[in-house]
Amino acid sequence: MSENKLIEDIERYLNGEMTKEERAAFDILRKENAEVNSRVTEHAQFTGLLKQYGERLQLETRLDAIHREIDVHTLKEELIVHPSWIVQLWRSHHSKISVAASIAIFAVLGTLFFTGYLSNRESSYLSLRGEVARINRKADNINTKLNKLNHTGRITDNPGKYRGTGFAITATGLIATNYHVIEGADSVYVQNNAGKSFKAKVLYSEPENDIAILKITDTSFRNLKPIPYTFKKSESDLAESVYTFGYSQEAPVYNDGKLTSSNGLNGDSLDYQISIPVNPGNSGGPLLDNKGNIIGIVQAKQTQMEGVHFAVKSSYLLSAIDSLDKKVNLNAKNTLAALTPVQQVKKLKNYVFMVKVYDK
Repeated sequence: MSENKLIEDIERYLNGEMTKEERAAFDILRKENAEVNSRVTEHAQFTGLLKQYGERLQLETRLDAIHREIDVHTLKEELIVHPSWIVQLWRSHHSKISVAASIAIFAVLGTLFFTGYLSNRESSYLSLRGEVARINRKADNINTKLNKLNHTGRITDNPGKYRGTGFAITATGLIATNYHVIEGADSVYVQNNAGKSFKAKVLYSEPENDIAILKITDTSFRNLKPIPYTFKKSESDLAESVYTFGYSQEAPVYNDGKLTSSNGLNGDSLDYQISIPVNPGNSGGPLLDNKGNIIGIVQAKQTQMEGVHFAVKSSYLLSAIDSLDKKVNLNAKNTLAALTPVQQVKKLKNYVFMVKVYDK
């Protein structure tokens, strides 16, 4: 595909000008081609900046016009001589003053954005792994090592670096989570609902789609009962009821809400946008519909917009599973569909794990 044709297709994709079939084909191309996926994200960010810059110029023009209309020097002299005129001034010009103040605020925010104070992706797109601050972590490491030295001088265990959530793909110990949860891991453990931990390894990862698949390697692990949920291949509908179940605390936490957009930040088709109050530690947890289908992996939240969170679509997880060296037979029978939410969670808790990343 030529450069001009790619740019044209990206613009049509982002502007919603593609047919349903063309969009589906382009989504497949994004999944299969990391460079194209990166170009789409960059183009969306670039066009967003251009739009915001244009809006800023319009706001500044309006502010200048209002400023010219109000004779500031005359008003200053009148206020000094006749302080009581402040009330009359407000009654006569309050609408103009309010608009001017609002535009000034937007102008300042625009300046902050274009100088980089508000353009940092990490400040607006926060991963939901539970992370200990670097300085506190170092201090905790020292204290823990001192406290846990046994009589032989060996350290009995290691302090955790990150905490997230994962969920079973198969009964034999394949676990799905986010890549950013296990990124840079020296060792990984998963802990079940009963509090028992199992050693695991990173079997497969896709940093560009923030997906990782773990394999429990602990000899004490016993196969789970058949997986009760299925993985949805097609996209879910807006306003659909969804819920999460993950380890934002030491005990698993249930939260429900709605699917609010079929695209994520800057129109990225990798993610769903959801209105669920998720917190650090929820990263890698399952996003399910009310029939018990896995429709995504909880990933991040928008820090500048209250209640806006994101989840990687299950179609990308299915693609990652297909990329494994050994074929995986996924469960095709959903035993959660006919259950109430309470009953669903009771079954689900045995298949959702806390994921702990450790330092050496």
